[in-house]
Amino acid sequence: MTTSMDFLFQQFTYLFDTLHRFWEHERVHKKISIFLVCVFLINLLLIELNRQQLLPQALETLTPTNHFHAIGTAFTIILILEVLSLIFILPCSFSWAVGKQFELLALILLRDSFKELSHLPEPINFIGNEAAILRIMSDGFGSLFIFGLLGLYYIVQKRAAESGEQTGDLYRFVSAKKGISLFLLGSFIVMGAINIHHSISGIEHSDFFHNFYTMLILTDILIVLISQCFLPSFFSIFRNSGYALATMFIRLALVAPAYFNVLMGVAAISFAISLTLISDRLFPGK
Repeated sequence: MTTSMDFLFQQFTYLFDTLHRFWEHERVHKKISIFLVCVFLINLLLIELNRQQLLPQALETLTPTNHFHAIGTAFTIILILEVLSLIFILPCSFSWAVGKQFELLALILLRDSFKELSHLPEPINFIGNEAAILRIMSDGFGSLFIFGLLGLYYIVQKRAAESGEQTGDLYRFVSAKKGISLFLLGSFIVMGAINIHHSISGIEHSDFFHNFYTMLILTDILIVLISQCFLPSFFSIFRNSGYALATMFIRLALVAPAYFNVLMGVAAISFAISLTLISDRLFPGK
């Protein structure tokens, strides 16, 4: 049984490391950057052609007429890239993966600001759009505040010793998390394909990133349960469960109405910072 599990762990490690090396290659990042610029410019061109009624009917129904939609599309692609980075960082450290999720939350709030902007008429008029402008400011300043708290989170993480993972079973634990990351990557691709199909077909659907955060919560709980096999101490279980709870707070922030989403986001990262400080100061070396 142990031999078969070790073989499975080796396969997880080989496949994950191969994909990770490809993703982190500098040439890949340059091509992605060029692709992002091209998508933004092409999107702007299509929107302008649609405004001038120069697109065929098939494209006209799929193309918006507000230039700010192009910004939302660009941020959506950036979010997809950040999700992929999150998947590849998941086996490294639970706490750092949670930090990556807060990065996603800050970017989602920024994207929501631009999405709200795309609902305003061109040229933008303040009169009659006060509520929308307040939501834009709330999401914008909320993302900035979470960005600042994220810096504090990373500072306390650097000071916190994660010695609980330094055991003889570290390789198996990390390999198990790599297997979970591969499953998460496959789920992300399938969910993205379904979302694109619904968008093209005009089928109403919920926000893709909101649904994916539900998958992240379930994944975090699974990692907590697996960690109990390798790190059975109360301290490790409580700390990892606390980070999973912070992920759930993020999910609640994504579905909360305007203003409350910012409050929930700030509460989530404040909880994670407090958990790290208490773990480091009151339980050193655990």
